[in-house]
Amino acid sequence: MKQTVRLFLIIVILIAAVKSSNSTIACSYNYQVLSLRELSSPKRIILHPLGNGINKVIIDKCYSQIKKYLPNTILADRLMMPASTYYKPRNRYRADSLIKWMSARAKKNEVIMGITTVDISTTKGKHKDWGVMGLAYKPGNAGVASNYRLKNKSAFWKIVIHELGHTAGLPHCPVKTCFMRDAEGGDHTGEEKEFCSKCKKFLLNNGWLL
Repeated sequence: MKQTVRLFLIIVILIAAVKSSNSTIACSYNYQVLSLRELSSPKRIILHPLGNGINKVIIDKCYSQIKKYLPNTILADRLMMPASTYYKPRNRYRADSLIKWMSARAKKNEVIMGITTVDISTTKGKHKDWGVMGLAYKPGNAGVASNYRLKNKSAFWKIVIHELGHTAGLPHCPVKTCFMRDAEGGDHTGEEKEFCSKCKKFLLNNGWLL
């Protein structure tokens, strides 16, 4: 009997490990270990423009839209991206290095969200340097979004809200009109209208206004 129970537990652990290892890119997310207290506490969102290229119109629209969903959002000073995050062979910045840098800056119960116009990238499977529109910890305290690959620049805030959804713990969503839709290498912001009912319920339980 004991051997049967032990075998069952091992199988459950293996299944859980396989499920937690699945991730996709286009927009993407990395995993970050947080305590139950950190997951349930209301977060303060720090919106940081990154680099010199992003203009005030884009910044203000992102800020106003995000604040509708997350009133506890603060527009912070522009930050220059560290030289260590620059990938010279492709003339772009590493998103994984950027969120690691911002995560280290974040205080308790803060999420730092970087927004930029420069090209960003991360590693995807065999691709050492794969261009993305965004990357965030899921769940976690940092994310970054870029409008470099976005056709409709006015929809940039949807990329930002998508990455913030990841920081709250949301995965990609199969609903085509949901903000959490997987970009799958394309720009589908024109089809994204709102959070689907399932994602909305999750976020409402995490203090979002929807």
